[in-house]
Amino acid sequence: MARGAAPGPVVEWEQPSAEALGLVSASELPVGRRRRRSALEVEAAGHGGAAASTSRSGARRAGEDESARRGSRKKPAEEAVDPETRARDICLRLLTGAAKTRKQLGDALRKREIPDEVADEVLTRLEEVGLIDDAAFAAAWVESRHAVRGLSRRALAQELRTKGVAAELVEPALAQVDHDDEEDAARALVERKLRATRGLDRQVRTRRLVGMLARRGYSEGLAFRVVRAALDEEPGEPPESG
Repeated sequence: MARGAAPGPVVEWEQPSAEALGLVSASELPVGRRRRRSALEVEAAGHGGAAASTSRSGARRAGEDESARRGSRKKPAEEAVDPETRARDICLRLLTGAAKTRKQLGDALRKREIPDEVADEVLTRLEEVGLIDDAAFAAAWVESRHAVRGLSRRALAQELRTKGVAAELVEPALAQVDHDDEEDAARALVERKLRATRGLDRQVRTRRLVGMLARRGYSEGLAFRVVRAALDEEPGEPPESG
């Protein structure tokens, strides 16, 4: 409009309708188009879920690989310690529960693959400080096993040899059990078993009781003598003839 020109008449402009412009409202869009859109959205979501799952799986594998690498680099604490310290710790743990002979501890160290020279050095040192004492072990073993189990000298000697006690230490330990002690122990064993054999034939009872004493190392002569005496003294049992 030129400056200073008189204003012309005002014309009201009417918004054309959608139909006039050839447009279609969203509510009137073909269903197929909306379905394709929905399918695209679902597919996109699926790709996103698969990507997230793949990401989580990859992270998990990466974590497992890292753990495996750390495990391969990490040595057991026991292997990281020098053999002498390991040997000493093993022996002290075993000695905490009960006394052990030098052979028993040596066998334990050998199973743990401690070098022989290291094991010998550690065991000798423990002997020097009194933590290993085969003579004291043998004496205590004989006293306990004879009193509790009623074992004979022969059975006790066999057990001590199995545990590696030297022959020169076995005999002094067995000296605390003499012949009278053996017979008393055999008699006590038979008296405890008599009731369980009552009602059986005398020969059967004799065989079972003698076998029980034999398993504890008693000689056949001593076993038969003790069993016959115990059966003869039993009330209501006729003495053996001949």
